[in-house]
Amino acid sequence: MSKSFNLAAPRLNLKDPRVLVRAALGVLLAANIAAALMAFKPWGGSAEDLARQQVDMQQQLTAMQARLEKTKALVAKAERARKDGDAFLAEYTVERQSTFSTIMAELEHEAQEAGIQSRPVNTELDPVEGSDSLYQLSINASYEGSYSNLTKLINLLDKSPRFLIIESLTAAPQQSQQANAGDLLSVNIKVDTFVRGKPGNPI
Repeated sequence: MSKSFNLAAPRLNLKDPRVLVRAALGVLLAANIAAALMAFKPWGGSAEDLARQQVDMQQQLTAMQARLEKTKALVAKAERARKDGDAFLAEYTVERQSTFSTIMAELEHEAQEAGIQSRPVNTELDPVEGSDSLYQLSINASYEGSYSNLTKLINLLDKSPRFLIIESLTAAPQQSQQANAGDLLSVNIKVDTFVRGKPGNPI
């Protein structure tokens, strides 16, 4: 007695979720493989492709070299600015150890040269924002003298080898019983300058 066998392929049940998932995974796998082949071109490129790649790489190298040169130029300018700033501070500011003796002696000398009489002086020291070693010294100085004396004093302060800034100036006729009192002025001048100190160690 002979037996017969049915060798027909099993029919797919498209309503079975497992079948649909497997089909979707197969499509995604095929798409990923195609994308990878297009991106990496394992079979190599044509002569034109290689030539274009060489040109692109050369352009990128040229652009990188240009950016490098610009960066070097900026670094050089920053270094020059730093050296110029250090030279300026060294020439026009004083160290904290000699601040009062240097500045006060200069103000007194210029007052004497201008022929104006010095009065009491008040000082105030404040740190400069953004610096840990630079301080602003404000000097409130009082004088007594004529208008010509005051004019000469201002000219001397303006020509000072130190970096002196006249922030404010007030002058008023002096109240006195003397006959020539009307020629005398009471003068208040606020002068700012800068002082170098060690970081975190003011005057």
